[in-house]
Amino acid sequence: MFHYTVSTDKGLEEAVESLVSSLKEEQFGVLWNFDLKGKLNEKGLEFEQDFRILEVCNPKEAQRVLNENTLAGYFLPCKMVVYVEEGTTKIGMPKPSSLTAMVEDENIQAMASDIETRLIACMDKSVQ
Repeated sequence: MFHYTVSTDKGLEEAVESLVSSLKEEQFGVLWNFDLKGKLNEKGLEFEQDFRILEVCNPKEAQRVLNENTLAGYFLPCKMVVYVEEGTTKIGMPKPSSLTAMVEDENIQAMASDIETRLIACMDKSVQ
């Protein structure tokens, strides 16, 4: 599967706050917290599903990846989503290792796998 998704009993806002806190502990910052439902509604479009898109970055990791292969920058920053589906809050992301496989660079794959493991740990911690 190209993604990793977990469910939580937390509400959307609480899940976002918990995720941001877990990410911070791993030195990942949230560059952007985009409220998709709010933006679509603001534009006059009906969309009732709570859905947040977080752009996440660890500057040292980004520098390391870009110094190795500039093409990997096409996948930066990492995206994570928090949404409510059928009453359940979910936290998910496309797996960095799945995305960077297209670069066909073993060093980038190793870096992406390490970052992915750390991000998954943040997601798992945030649902507790």
